[in-house]
Amino acid sequence: MKDEKIILLYWERNESAIRETELKYGKYCHTVAYNILHSHEDADECVNDTWNGAWNAMPPQKPTRLQSFLARITRNIAIDRVRYESAQKRGAEVESAIDEYWECIPSEDASLEDEIALKQAINSFLACLDTKTRVIFMRRYWYTMSVKEIADGMHLSESHVSVVLHRTRRKFKDYLTKEGIFV
Repeated sequence: MKDEKIILLYWERNESAIRETELKYGKYCHTVAYNILHSHEDADECVNDTWNGAWNAMPPQKPTRLQSFLARITRNIAIDRVRYESAQKRGAEVESAIDEYWECIPSEDASLEDEIALKQAINSFLACLDTKTRVIFMRRYWYTMSVKEIADGMHLSESHVSVVLHRTRRKFKDYLTKEGIFV
């Protein structure tokens, strides 16, 4: 079923929206959650929470890209779970990726206008990167893959991936500063 039809089902409050979403994006959302949590059971729970989150968000939201919308919900739920469990010393790899990323991002007190500017700046920054660097950056900070997983998947050395990530984070921070988004 096409995304527009699925979104319409949510807006009509038709419960088949959840079934159709699960059929089309269940494996994808599970992969997003699993890459963060490294537990199939926890990933399954996050995916179920994603369907609930989508149900509660639509309406009023009407996403233009349903896959990205669902991935963001899944990611946020999984990251919240890692933060909760990190007090018990779990999720060190994900916590490391999140910490690296947040080094470059302004404080949480940002206004809505600041958040919109940040989103535009991130998109502009990503568009300026070469494909390999953008893929490495996204795999690490969107999909929270480990450096080893990225290196293996792209047939690169771990040290090469680490260097690319370090340099890209530095460029990202400089870019945000240049754009007036203070870190």
